[in-house]
Amino acid sequence: MTKKNATIYDISRKLNVSVATVSRALNDNPRISQATKELVVKTAKEMNYKQNNLAKALKSGETKNIGIIVPYINTNFFSSVIRGIEEELSPHGYHVIICQSHEDVLIEKKHLNTLLNAQVDGIFMSVSRTTIDTEHIQHILNTTNTPIIFFDRKKDIPGISTVTIDDYRGGYMATEHLIDEGYKNICHFAGDLNLEIYQNRLSGYKQALIDHNFQVKEENIISTGSSIDAGIEAIKTLWDSKSIPDAIFSASDFAALGACQELKKRKIKIPQEVAVIGFSNEPFTQFMELPMSSMDQTPLIMGNMAGQVFIDHVKDNSSGVSIEKKVVLAPQICVRKSSKRK
Repeated sequence: MTKKNATIYDISRKLNVSVATVSRALNDNPRISQATKELVVKTAKEMNYKQNNLAKALKSGETKNIGIIVPYINTNFFSSVIRGIEEELSPHGYHVIICQSHEDVLIEKKHLNTLLNAQVDGIFMSVSRTTIDTEHIQHILNTTNTPIIFFDRKKDIPGISTVTIDDYRGGYMATEHLIDEGYKNICHFAGDLNLEIYQNRLSGYKQALIDHNFQVKEENIISTGSSIDAGIEAIKTLWDSKSIPDAIFSASDFAALGACQELKKRKIKIPQEVAVIGFSNEPFTQFMELPMSSMDQTPLIMGNMAGQVFIDHVKDNSSGVSIEKKVVLAPQICVRKSSKRK
């Protein structure tokens, strides 16, 4: 037979104290002595008492749950950001609910509604590549007090704090590294240019070429997906058009991996004939047969900072002040054999 959970009324009767005293003791109220708190907690455990979190949330206005929406969870970058957020918020008693948009704005909208119905205390999100119209996000700002924090992929919406990396600087550094290594005809796999992060990486690439007196060739800029297959197809496109570069800066590690696979298949030597550098510093980059250079986005730090921004928001709101924060992290270059000629 299943043991029935006790209530605070049962504990009250057993200890011959008021229900209010039991409730305060369980919630660590300073008005209750330490000895009474310990007795109540010990008795609650013995009687199989389970706190009603819903009732507690209704009373406090907090559920201690936060939502996180990412395009996919099966990449090191997004899983590391989530870990960083959890590390920052767990000591404050928060739990996370993770949702994947699968790059579909309709799924993103459904997840937002689900999280709002669950009365989460905040929402962290990295928008999908199909999120062009942001009316569904603006609606939340206009009709609720639920804070939204963008990380990595963002939209410029007043009232929403953001934690991003300097993608422009990352694109500039990657391209400048290839120039410093002596490469002259540098191609860029640009990713999905619907997303601001890829636009900024492209801008950094272009500016580095200009600053070093190189011509920006539009035929050297290929809009790709962020997959291995996209990198393979991009190499085929370049070689079919006879527009053969001596270096490739890919805005995605996965597309860069595809490029490396196709170059090897064509018996093209890396980095002697064609150098490759990616973006994100996924773990596989350092364990490849020829370790691949990449720009590190410091995802764990990004998650930590996003968590701190949320905690600051909670503190600001409790004092009647709301401050919009814009945190921009510095990228780090990881130079490995795939791009090092000198």
